[in-house]
Parts: sequence; C-alpha cells; structure tokens
Amino acid sequence: MSAGLRTGEVAAAAGVNIQTLRYYERRGLLTEPNRSLGGHRLYPEQTVATLRIIKAAQRLGFTLEEIADLLRATRTDTGLHTRAITKLAEVDAKLTELATVRDTLRAALAAGCDDLLACSETPCCPIPFTSDTVPQTIGQRENDLKTD
Repeated sequence: MSAGLRTGEVAAAAGVNIQTLRYYERRGLLTEPNRSLGGHRLYPEQTVATLRIIKAAQRLGFTLEEIADLLRATRTDTGLHTRAITKLAEVDAKLTELATVRDTLRAALAAGCDDLLACSETPCCPIPFTSDTVPQTIGQRENDLKTD
C-alpha cells in the first residue's frame, strides 16, 4: 500500500492539471508533500478535497490570497465565518453595481441612444456622463492632480 497519492493521481482526482497542483503548492495553498524514495511527491488523500475546495472558492469569487486565508482559518478553526460574511458583503456590493449598469443600459436602449455625442447633448440621455456628479468628479480629479 502506498504512503500517498502521486501528482498525476491527485490532479486527475481533483480535475486540475499538474501545473495547477504545483502552483498551488508554491503559493502555500497546499502543504508540501512527502517524497518517495525515488523523489516523487506523495500527497495525502485529503489533498484532493482541498483542491476541490480551492476550485469551488474560486468559482465563488475568492482570490487565491483569500483562499489561502480561508484554508489557514480552517486549519486553526478561527475566522472562517467572519471571512464569509465579508465576502458576501463584497458580492452584494458588486451585484448592486451590476444592477445599476444593467438599468442604465436598458434605459439607454429605451431612449434610443445610438450616437454617444448626440445622446450626451439631450436632457433625456440616461448615460451617467450627463449627471451633475460628473463635472464635480472631473473637477475634483483636476484638483487632485494639481496637489500631487
């Protein structure tokens, strides 16, 4: 019986390629495996589950750095709940921003905006560059540039 899974076995079982497996190891997402007498990496079976967790977390929008933090939290049994709440708040904020973009694009289509220059000169244009906040932002940016 072997003392662990070889690189190809782990990669195949987790649905990742070997380069990904080694990259995660270099990034510290996976603990360094033991070696066989012949120098082959021998991963514990739990590595497959860890890789699946990493891929699932990526699909949920976590960065590799955030995933590393989550894995450390899991190993020390602290902070996972707080990190999940923080990520949920970030996702909610992104959804709000995307809903605003969607609504603006729908309004632009409904208003018949086909020419940005012509549309920008009409009061009914829903594109944000006609908003009163844009000149203030531009003015603020110019002031920021002067102070740098």
